[in-house]
Amino acid sequence: MEKEQQKNGGNKYSIIVPTYNERLNIALIVFLIFKHLRDVDFEIIIVDDGSPDGTQEIVKQLQQVYGEDRILLRARPRKLGLGTAYSHGLKHASGNFVVIMDADLSHHPKYLPSFIKKQLETGASIVTGTRYVKGGGVHGWNLMRKLTSRGANVLAQTLLWPGVSDLTGSFRLYKKSVLEEVISSCVSKGYVFQMEIIVRASRKGYHIEEVPITFVDRLFGSSKLGGSEIVGYLKGLAYLLVTT
Repeated sequence: MEKEQQKNGGNKYSIIVPTYNERLNIALIVFLIFKHLRDVDFEIIIVDDGSPDGTQEIVKQLQQVYGEDRILLRARPRKLGLGTAYSHGLKHASGNFVVIMDADLSHHPKYLPSFIKKQLETGASIVTGTRYVKGGGVHGWNLMRKLTSRGANVLAQTLLWPGVSDLTGSFRLYKKSVLEEVISSCVSKGYVFQMEIIVRASRKGYHIEEVPITFVDRLFGSSKLGGSEIVGYLKGLAYLLVTT
């Protein structure tokens, strides 16, 4: 462990993974994180919102394999929103850096070393994965979903000028102190939280860097994104336009 810390400047990374009905994905995402972060000091904090599919039972089995000090299960009784899931996980984070990522394999852990390398090279407060620069992309989406995502980002870029290319992405590395400071000013609870936090960080002048990623649509389970989240996105965009 001491060698791991020396290679990464003594840093520890707390990886927060919110889950709801991810029984088929959680073991693989954990395996891949361990595979790609062999020389990194990290912990995985799984925030499960009362999944009825047995996700928590799988996580408990993973704790027996990897250790309860590396896999932390911090469950909640029901679905309480994505933004609050990150806040809940942050309370239990012992690292000085925090990674947020999805459990459905759309965020491949192979990009984590690039995030860490970019932060160490630039001293950035935030490193965010982006689908919309050279080297990035999306795999597995139909044309309509690609147009919807791209349109949402273009609309937000036009109205908010955040200085980043992918506002709705949720694969990011933060300095823990920065995330704690910015998240305290956020009011969103759903998917719009991703947009709000990066816009507020940009407004506060934090150094943000980007790493190209390919977003892969989930292989198992169903998407949590529905009509209500799209309406929430538009409301959140209007709110940020007025308040930032």
